[in-house]
Amino acid sequence: MKLSLGPLLYYWPKQNIEDFYQQALSSEADVIYLGETVCSKRRELKPRDWITLAKSLNGQGKEVILSSMALLEAPSEVKVLKQLCENGELSVEANDVGAIQLLSELKVPFVCGPAINCYNASVINLFVNKGMQRWAMPVELSRDWLAQTVSDCEDLGIRSQFEIEVFAHGFMPLAYSARCFTARSENKAKDDCELCCIKYPQGRPTTTQEDQQVFVLNGIQTQSGYCYNLINDIASMQGLVDVARISPSDDQAFSVLQQYREAVTTGITPVKLAQKECNGFWHKIAGLQTQY
Repeated sequence: MKLSLGPLLYYWPKQNIEDFYQQALSSEADVIYLGETVCSKRRELKPRDWITLAKSLNGQGKEVILSSMALLEAPSEVKVLKQLCENGELSVEANDVGAIQLLSELKVPFVCGPAINCYNASVINLFVNKGMQRWAMPVELSRDWLAQTVSDCEDLGIRSQFEIEVFAHGFMPLAYSARCFTARSENKAKDDCELCCIKYPQGRPTTTQEDQQVFVLNGIQTQSGYCYNLINDIASMQGLVDVARISPSDDQAFSVLQQYREAVTTGITPVKLAQKECNGFWHKIAGLQTQY
């Protein structure tokens, strides 16, 4: 099983981003995703900078993939998408069906990202015919659902034509909206947000009246309040999953990658998850719950 470092979902200063990806080169990640997936106003790195950075990392022992935006709202964002798709060297993670169409027309192999609602073998078959080489399963699906989908793909004779990736660790992207929650939390309009996301390098936690952290607000993206952690479920992925994704929120992601590498290669004794960690979706229960 391979390990991937998912795209950075937060807004960081340019130097922090570049330093982070230099560290990624010596990490346990086999696959590195990078690119802006949340908001086009985050321009510490412009689209051309992301492409240049990705190409500089490519060929150094890692598979490097450019990630596209999950919600396109303006012609300028479609223009940026075309830039990514026409990079001429790297595969692309499509997080919008429009990206799949562009990549198919350009005959560029692609990863179907977890933001795309791809839930069954029929849709997978459609995307395989358009050039999909890897399917990143939506975060809310369970192991049972995956096993049935794999069986259906085997019946269609397409299972060997693509890899399966599972979001294994990090704060799960649950929903996207045209509204910016971070701007609203500061009583700012989306069009006059002053790029306030950069003040929250791990997003902005929100709690219930009972003081339970249920969500993390990250611009237009709503994330899980608890960190998803499938470290105890690596064994149950064998035979089903080709790539386990670690979604970074800081440079502790590299320590997490090391833990997952040990779990993949030697196995681990089940560990008690931290208070604000969960694994519910994988076990077909409420996402913020934990099952051992």
